Amino acid sequence: MIASILLTALIGFAGGLAVGGGFVAFLTVLGVIPRLMQLTKTMKYIQAYEWAVISGAVLGGWAALHDYTWRFPTIVIIVVGLASGTFIGMLAAALTEVLNVLPILAKRIGIADKIVILLMAIVFGKIFGSLFHWVYFVDQ
Repeated sequence: MIASILLTALIGFAGGLAVGGGFVAFLTVLGVIPRLMQLTKTMKYIQAYEWAVISGAVLGGWAALHDYTWRFPTIVIIVVGLASGTFIGMLAAALTEVLNVLPILAKRIGIADKIVILLMAIVFGKIFGSLFHWVYFVDQ
């Protein structure tokens, strides 16, 4: 009994280290956060970025392990949702810029002169996909 508990804890810890290592490699090797700071001209807040990444990872991991339900006023949920969406959008934009995904994709599919149409397709696809998810899959 104790051996299976220890084995489960060891596997969980090893999985956490693997995911954490992948996360750090993603942020470090691709240089997403430094590029994000460069684009937003917020290099003086580097310690705030570091603490935000560390605390977000720790609190996100902790929250994923627990089944808590928090009740917040609607305005707080709206602000958190907008901040989360902004973060995800900026992170995705920084990642695509670092990897030069869109110019390469546009050249490969032969629409290099219509890159704005590609960007609008991505934006509207994200908007309609999010709305579809919220309308049909989120219980109210």
